[in-house]
Amino acid sequence: MTMTDIIKWALLFLALNLLVFSIYFFDKQASRHGKRRISERTLLLLALIGGSLGAVAAQQLLRHKTRKEPFRSILAAILILHGALIAALAFVPQWSFLLPQDF
Repeated sequence: MTMTDIIKWALLFLALNLLVFSIYFFDKQASRHGKRRISERTLLLLALIGGSLGAVAAQQLLRHKTRKEPFRSILAAILILHGALIAALAFVPQWSFLLPQDF
């Protein structure tokens, strides 16, 4: 994997996490104003597809869904899973061939 590929993946990761943070923000606003909410299932799915850091950041900074169980535990498990995957890719670089090279 070249440095350009790493930068592309990092920018994609950043954009996805900013999007997830924004969605959590809109859900928090909907909660405050009694409007239609985004389901917990959707919020967790967004975290699972790569937005776990944005989800945890929104949870902590916006104080959103900080007392909801099992939501909290599932989000923490997703974050740990993502950390393990990143560590595996860092320590076993030959696994990076599984990632699409051109997107």
